[in-house]
Amino acid sequence: MEMGRPSDLGFDAARLARIDAFLKERYLDTGRLSNTQILVAREGQPVHYGHGGTLRDDGTAMREDALFRIASMTKPITSIAFMQLVERCKVALDDPVTSVLPEFAGLGAYAGGGGSVPFAPVALGRPMRFVDLMNHMSGLTYGFQNRSSVDAAYREAKLDMSRNTIGSDEYIAALAGIPLEFEPGAQWNYSVATDVLGVCVERLSGMTLGDYFARHIFEPLGMVDTGFDVPADKADRLADAYGYRPGKPPRLIDKGSESRLVEPAKFHSGGGGLIGSIADYHRFCSMLLGRGVLDGARIVSPKTLDLMTENHLPGGADLTQMSQSLFSEANNAGTGFGLGFAMVVDPAKTLIPASKGEFYWGGAYSTAFFVDPVERITMVFMTQLYPSSTYPIRRELKTLIYSALTDSYA
Repeated sequence: MEMGRPSDLGFDAARLARIDAFLKERYLDTGRLSNTQILVAREGQPVHYGHGGTLRDDGTAMREDALFRIASMTKPITSIAFMQLVERCKVALDDPVTSVLPEFAGLGAYAGGGGSVPFAPVALGRPMRFVDLMNHMSGLTYGFQNRSSVDAAYREAKLDMSRNTIGSDEYIAALAGIPLEFEPGAQWNYSVATDVLGVCVERLSGMTLGDYFARHIFEPLGMVDTGFDVPADKADRLADAYGYRPGKPPRLIDKGSESRLVEPAKFHSGGGGLIGSIADYHRFCSMLLGRGVLDGARIVSPKTLDLMTENHLPGGADLTQMSQSLFSEANNAGTGFGLGFAMVVDPAKTLIPASKGEFYWGGAYSTAFFVDPVERITMVFMTQLYPSSTYPIRRELKTLIYSALTDSYA
């Protein structure tokens, strides 16, 4: 990986070196994390790369080309894919979702019942639109929210983890039998909406989501190591994944050498199914920083990306005003939500160094990225600890990165 000189790109090299020291002392040496990788770039040029820890529980050292479960960092990729179809006028953001998914015709808001009691007749409100899927105001949910009978029905149907259980049509049929949490547009709720969006990409394009990604995003961007399955010849690069245990060392929950991720996925989860490398996701972020283009490959237009990274919450609200969800990929205060990304709408309220208009997301295994279009900075962080709410590492990394900045464009 070709590195730029930090001083040429407005960074203090000694301060950037604090990142690796911090990760080693706070997380790796203490056993809180087994592995880390971080890549910081400005103007698309890497200025800092670090990795540490072990790839595998058997002591195999971390490697630069390691493969990680990027989970919900799949969502921005699915959102970009859908907007490519919008650009071709295959679909519009304000079209009803039923124009592609007729199974949702009778889907309405929860009106009582659930658990061992059948759901009461649903309250049909305004139709769900594609924009509601993209900004998580659809009324859909996740089973892991653990707040309602609707969540419980998702858990029973195993809708959060569908990779090896059901196909796309079965997935939509199962969702169509469970009420929405609320009328579309009424609230913000982190959900399986982007999985639904991925099925829509499949139906509109006539391709599997993996094939669509490969042809229209991965191949043009040179993302050679990202997909819904791990090829057999790359299986030795897959990192182990761990689960947090309070007061105990993390528990190994998916051994890379024995993972079912090497088997073809039955369901291509647009909300969380991809596996990839830090170099690949850096290229995706560089395309976002370039307003839709990288190395001459145009993925979406600049105006499309501008639309995606505007706050689409009603009245310019932030997530503290719109959300009661359990989720950990964004801070609520000062944070809005667009079409596939969270974004900073009020840096002061976040209480973290940031730029207005910065956009980002993360994944359940504590991976994260951000794109700062003001300072022209991108970051990708990889590790494999579930859940992502365990440690404030994203906040810490942002603080360290911005503290190393010597030349601000703002």
